[in-house]
Amino acid sequence: MDMAFDALSDASDEALLVLYGNGDPTAARSLTLRMGPLAFRVALRMLGDRAEAEDLAQEAMLRLWKIAPEWRQGEAKVSTWLYRVVTNLATDRLRRRRGVGLDEAPEVADGAASALDRMIDEDRAAALQLALDQLPARQRQAVILRHLEGLSNPEIAAAMEIGVEAVESLTARGKRALAALLEGRREELGYGHD
Repeated sequence: MDMAFDALSDASDEALLVLYGNGDPTAARSLTLRMGPLAFRVALRMLGDRAEAEDLAQEAMLRLWKIAPEWRQGEAKVSTWLYRVVTNLATDRLRRRRGVGLDEAPEVADGAASALDRMIDEDRAAALQLALDQLPARQRQAVILRHLEGLSNPEIAAAMEIGVEAVESLTARGKRALAALLEGRREELGYGHD
């Protein structure tokens, strides 16, 4: 039974996945519109490459569709499951490409008003990406999920399959490492003028 697209806008992610698992293609479209950008954002931040992030996001969404018929509501949030899949796939890809510098990674434009602001923002984003790439994988994952994606510590713990205390430790160590990596670059990155 297909439901009207508008009727699904208030449905939970879990309900949409169950509907899709039962054969409702409209539920799949609605869930893709919600979860696709999330998967892409996390992949892009972890990989630093737009094309590779698009491929990874599609792969993660395909895995979501494959598990839809067996999804058991109440055991996990769809978004938490998807974060875990995306970060695991990204970690695997990063392991495979070791030795390849991220100098080739394209900078993501942010739509800033002026050319100077855009250049400063791009330099800051590139510096952050380079610093993130130097963190150990688990610290990078925790920092991205907490500070760039805005997940709570319990949500990160579920996605990473670790305790909340471990998340707190990873994010604290990651933030300290990022501060140390970026120390001395305030003026270069345009923070001396703020």
